[in-house]
Amino acid sequence: MADDGIAVRAHGLTRSFGTFLAVDHLNFEIPAGTVWGFLGPNGSGKSTTIRMLCGILSPTAGRAEVLGYDVARDPERIKERIGYMSQRFSLYDDLTVEENLAFYAGVYGLPDAEGRVRAAEWIARAGLHGRERMPAGALSGGWKQRLAFGCAALHRPRMVFLDEPTSGVDPVSRREFWDLIGQFAESGMTIMVTTHYMDEAEHCDTLAFILAGRIIAMGTPDEIKRRAMSGDLLEVVTPQYAQALDVLASRPDVREAALFGRAIHVTVDDARAAAPILQRALTDRGVAVERVVPVTPSLEDAFVSLVETLGNSREADVTGGAS
Repeated sequence: MADDGIAVRAHGLTRSFGTFLAVDHLNFEIPAGTVWGFLGPNGSGKSTTIRMLCGILSPTAGRAEVLGYDVARDPERIKERIGYMSQRFSLYDDLTVEENLAFYAGVYGLPDAEGRVRAAEWIARAGLHGRERMPAGALSGGWKQRLAFGCAALHRPRMVFLDEPTSGVDPVSRREFWDLIGQFAESGMTIMVTTHYMDEAEHCDTLAFILAGRIIAMGTPDEIKRRAMSGDLLEVVTPQYAQALDVLASRPDVREAALFGRAIHVTVDDARAAAPILQRALTDRGVAVERVVPVTPSLEDAFVSLVETLGNSREADVTGGAS
């Protein structure tokens, strides 16, 4: 790790596949001992970035350092000092829990006795007691992910990269997995985690939103929400969401309106003043309204707002260039 306490430093990090630009000149730093979240939709460049930082892919342009080592010049030194968990379960289905842990202990060069001790510690820590002799392929998704995390962190690396670690896992298992992440972070380990689950991102110390290979926002979850949301937020609940969206989108006092689960989130200047006005406007247009209430913005609201703002900016650039 660099002497300044930065575990990862990227400057202009870029990766192309032929004519396709997957990662577009990223600049960021990850302080040691933090949980750094990389948030974005599938195909936005998260996994490609992690693979470059792990020394699996070489950058097309730019540079990055992980724990003080250059990803292009010293990929093997980086691999020795990190843990990596891919988004797909990559352990051996026909090996038992114990056998998978023993295999990875050997890969990381741990002596047999030390490997057995650490494997036993992880089994206890992850709640895998009673499953030691089960084939990994017979485990449920949540237990598989705990096992994979244990294999990635068995050698106690200074940094772990987790690529979509809870994809396809039930909500309870996701929460328990994030408890484990928190425990490791408290012990001083640096963790970079990619996810497209907005609720998970709230657990990160710092977040970076990535879209189409570019970072569009970075900061703590609260900072991002404050910067992205320039107005107040209302939640509109109605069974006629399509008609309601049409009505809301046509109003000059509505900045943005977007589906949010089973409701519509509407950005306005003043939520309390706008709520009765919008409810009346919807009712007058024959839309049945269950409620219109102020709500606190979520990260998903922030992401939608950022994407909307970015889209409007690009459209303005195109329009301006054509005139």
